[in-house]
Amino acid sequence: MTAKQNIDTPHERRTFKDHGHMDVVTLGDFTLGRGVFEPGWRWSQDVQPIAGTDSCQTHHTGFCLSGRMTVWFDDGSELAVAPGDVVDISPGHDAWTDGDEACVLLDTGVAAYARPS
Repeated sequence: MTAKQNIDTPHERRTFKDHGHMDVVTLGDFTLGRGVFEPGWRWSQDVQPIAGTDSCQTHHTGFCLSGRMTVWFDDGSELAVAPGDVVDISPGHDAWTDGDEACVLLDTGVAAYARPS
């Protein structure tokens, strides 16, 4: 199968409670999301009410295009994400944007992200 879809016209837009959204394109078995995490975004405030879990249970893999984010894991460890970083983020975390710039991430682990459970 050969297919294409521009991320600026996604198949789906998943809006967070506040502070951003995830644009989602699915081609066959491949799903890519472009998350726009606006200043003030925090998973436990903006996505947790949608997901219904205590912490994010999605395994994220992706690339940070702009902005900064801190990921705090259930075990107490932290990961700082900045432009140019390629990430592999295990389930069991909270996260928030840092600073006054939106954090924009391309994420291949979003097939079920920010969907009601």
